[in-house]
Amino acid sequence: MSLISGMTGFGRAEGAGEGWTWAVEVRSVNGRNLEVRYRGPNGFDTLERAAKTAAQARFVRGQISVGVQAKRTEGAEAAVTINAPLLARYLTLANELAEDGATPPSADGLLALRGVIEAPEEVEDPQARAALEVEMARTVEAALDALKGARNAEGAQLAPLLADFIARIEGLVASAEGEAQAQVATIRDRFSRRMAELAPDAPGLEERIFLEAASLAAKADVREELDRLSAHVAAARQLMTAPPAGRKLDFLLQEFMREANTLCSKSATTALTGIGLELKAVIEQLREQVQNVE
Repeated sequence: MSLISGMTGFGRAEGAGEGWTWAVEVRSVNGRNLEVRYRGPNGFDTLERAAKTAAQARFVRGQISVGVQAKRTEGAEAAVTINAPLLARYLTLANELAEDGATPPSADGLLALRGVIEAPEEVEDPQARAALEVEMARTVEAALDALKGARNAEGAQLAPLLADFIARIEGLVASAEGEAQAQVATIRDRFSRRMAELAPDAPGLEERIFLEAASLAAKADVREELDRLSAHVAAARQLMTAPPAGRKLDFLLQEFMREANTLCSKSATTALTGIGLELKAVIEQLREQVQNVE
């Protein structure tokens, strides 16, 4: 199983106790840093801090949304009050409608109207509320654990894809090394033909061709770039086994692209330029996938 983790996923957990039921849903999407957003019921003031602390203990990147919904169970004892002023306004309006022929209001119908019956959604007893928050916090942790499992599963799917891109880059670097060795001879032959055409009878032509060709070959030498690309390949593979790796891989890919750009600019042959362009394309594809890695 891969050690790297993705950044998208979903987790859910439910709980019940103290005359309440609750459900926790957590979602995660990609993000450069860790951002935790919380929405929960009123009256449970410490739950938000507990949720954010639990998320920070499990994740280092991603935008994580934590939602908690809670309600009293049916039959749970709670102080119920009647909003008398609101009920009076409903009754006056209902009687006016009845005078115009509408059905007269019934008691159960009036009590069912929104806002007439008020049941507090907060736990008044501090000890009971504290115990309830502890249980809710455990459910939040369970939902976050489920989210972590989903993100790990995404990482397991990403790992072989990333490894394939890294292997393709390694293969292109090897191909570029073969073409780079032929570049010196190509430059010398090209310059020699040009000089022979422009100044066939110039004194010391062979020596000038050698010196100029050597100078051009030095400017077109890509061995350092290829050595660095090979080192970056080894570093990428190491990071794959040392999560969280997403931010470091993202930075490393900038270095990959810098070397690939230099390789293309120094290229003196069509074949090496083609390899460089393909290398840039694969690096960009790898970079897109790395955006999903924690």
